[in-house]
Amino acid sequence: MSTSAEQPQREDLELLLVHADDQHPVLEGGLEPKSVWNAPKPESLPGRVEVPTRDMRHGDPNDLPAQRWAVVAPLGDEGDALLQAVEPLVRQREQQQGAPVMRYRVCPGMDAATVVKWKNQVLQPEDIPEEEWPRYLLLLGDLHQMPVEMQHVLANDLFVGRLHFAHASGAVDLEGYTAYVEKVLASEQGTNATEELDVLLYTARDGTSATNTGHRLLVEPCQEMMEKRWKPKRPGMNIQLVPYDEEGPEELLSAAGAARSGVMLTVSHGLGKPRGGWASVEQQRATQGALSIAPGKVLTAELLRKTPFLPGGMWFYLACFGAATPPRSAFHAWLKLLEQQKLYGARPESVLENLPKAGERPFLAALPQAVLANPKGPLAVIGHSDLAWTFGFADSEEMRKSRASRVLSMLSAMKDGSRAGVAFDSLMRFYRDVNDDVMKDYEARQEAEVYKRPDPIDPKKLGLRWMLRNDLRGYLLLGDPAVRLAFRRPSA
Repeated sequence: MSTSAEQPQREDLELLLVHADDQHPVLEGGLEPKSVWNAPKPESLPGRVEVPTRDMRHGDPNDLPAQRWAVVAPLGDEGDALLQAVEPLVRQREQQQGAPVMRYRVCPGMDAATVVKWKNQVLQPEDIPEEEWPRYLLLLGDLHQMPVEMQHVLANDLFVGRLHFAHASGAVDLEGYTAYVEKVLASEQGTNATEELDVLLYTARDGTSATNTGHRLLVEPCQEMMEKRWKPKRPGMNIQLVPYDEEGPEELLSAAGAARSGVMLTVSHGLGKPRGGWASVEQQRATQGALSIAPGKVLTAELLRKTPFLPGGMWFYLACFGAATPPRSAFHAWLKLLEQQKLYGARPESVLENLPKAGERPFLAALPQAVLANPKGPLAVIGHSDLAWTFGFADSEEMRKSRASRVLSMLSAMKDGSRAGVAFDSLMRFYRDVNDDVMKDYEARQEAEVYKRPDPIDPKKLGLRWMLRNDLRGYLLLGDPAVRLAFRRPSA
């Protein structure tokens, strides 16, 4: 696919997903915005845990003694082994916060309601002073042990990250945990701290409308704002737009390998199901969500397992299933409705075929696992755990208009030295705001129906906010939420 002829600007809902075999887009050309006008109401969580909150504990959110750090592992022998593997990190956090680290154990397979109950009764009980409740949580284990709902629920007002490392067979890789912990401890010793950091921006410009949109509405505006707002204050900072080469990922590998404790933003398609289906579960877990560069050119977990790639940095990785594949997609009911209405040909059906089926085990993507276990890889990765659309950085009413500031706020927090969990929360606050608006609109519509009043809600505005809500909700932080970039911060 050539990048020489830019496709015209579109207002369609674009999806960052290609078939793994031929790397052609699963949703060629996108879907019209009106396809979401009658999207089904999202399931609300008990306790209104997703509403916007200003309940920020007193003190600096980056201050571990004030905010506390804890670890959560599944019950059973494997959970015991995971806790043992991260014990050196636990001891480090105990020393840093000047208080014991709580080690929580949970049953596998908790649903959202059970997570809310656990949070209220175990994590934040009435008989323990609020200042002792941990605000930083590191979850250990894959999604079948520690469900994705747990991370979504807790990340609404806590700083939550996850670690999991597995072999191709699916068996836990304790050496991956050990390698990651050693990397974090080495970073925090400060021996490799640099005076300044590198900021890398990359788009896999494969000629598709989705990556063109991502480059135009996210990467280019971020670069412009960084040059205008960041560079004057930090002249030593290197802001680099990594050249795209359709021959392969060598340009990206070279730039990321040489980065100084950097921040990186990449936009690409993620690999989805081959047209003929996955040859095995092992192939799917090893491949799904890998970064598609060009036909025949893929950035895989195997490639990044030992190759230097953003050492000590933080990577925001935008692609379908880039972080994980959930047990059920937030877009499933909507796409099923479109399929039944037969308004868009086979396009909704082609996306549905790539979604997880009932009974399939959810899993973390292999690519971020590999790069986090890499001693010369990043300390944290933020990626998508569902379908990733070009909507999280577009205006929810005027789709040709950029809202790159949602992502830039997170990247800015990283480059200023905030911990990964605090930086990620900069993105999640946009989710909480739009989620509250969406739920209020559905409630107003339901009330109007009860009292036989005209529908007060504009279906276009609600549909696009619904899309934004689900797109933002899919992001996950992988790695310890307490890590931060290792550079010598400018004195005030």
